[in-house]
Amino acid sequence: MVDHLKQRLIEAGLILDAHNLGDFTRGHVSVRDPSDPSIFFMKPHSLGFEEITMENIVICNLEGEKIGGGGKRHSEVFIHSEIFKIRPDLNSVVHAHPKYAVALSSTRRPWRACSQPSASFDGVGYYEDTINLIRSQEAGRGVAQALGNYKAVLMRGHGVAVAGNSIEEAVVRTIMLENACEDQVILQSLGGDLVEFDKDDVERLCRTLDRHEQYIVNFDYLARKAKRGLAA
Repeated sequence: MVDHLKQRLIEAGLILDAHNLGDFTRGHVSVRDPSDPSIFFMKPHSLGFEEITMENIVICNLEGEKIGGGGKRHSEVFIHSEIFKIRPDLNSVVHAHPKYAVALSSTRRPWRACSQPSASFDGVGYYEDTINLIRSQEAGRGVAQALGNYKAVLMRGHGVAVAGNSIEEAVVRTIMLENACEDQVILQSLGGDLVEFDKDDVERLCRTLDRHEQYIVNFDYLARKAKRGLAA
């Protein structure tokens, strides 16, 4: 089971890299150990998303301490540890610096349900305490509190933290979040009123898109596509 989870972490890295979400080596992804929810596996520091291996995956506890694995621990590990600490329902977190999400986070304009990708999110949290790196438990706690009961939090001028019950959910949601932010930024740049869909209509689409099996299908497809890119 652990080896399968680590393989999914490697595939998650390939997918996130293929979508240009790495920002050099600054992005990271984690997944909780289902046999021990007090520890989680994480991408190592100083390496790109596409460079995760079985040997360099880092094992951390909920205090953000490295307790195993061959790689170096990320300095922003506290985004993950603090979210896992206050949200036991979540098992995976992605932190990335997507271009349109960062742009939208800096405008203070509210999240709008104006396209299909946005339907997967019943709003988003906003973290505005600092633009700096999240290198302390206190800062990580601030991100976790800003996430609240949402699936994602926009970190003003910095990036995003996106969470899921599974690694498949967290990774696919990260891509959908950036697609939704891109749609909103483009639509707002056109001027005029931004028309939102009826709340019931949006909720019906959310129930379709937000099914766990749908995330598995999309994750597996994106993993196959990323591997084909490596082989080309």
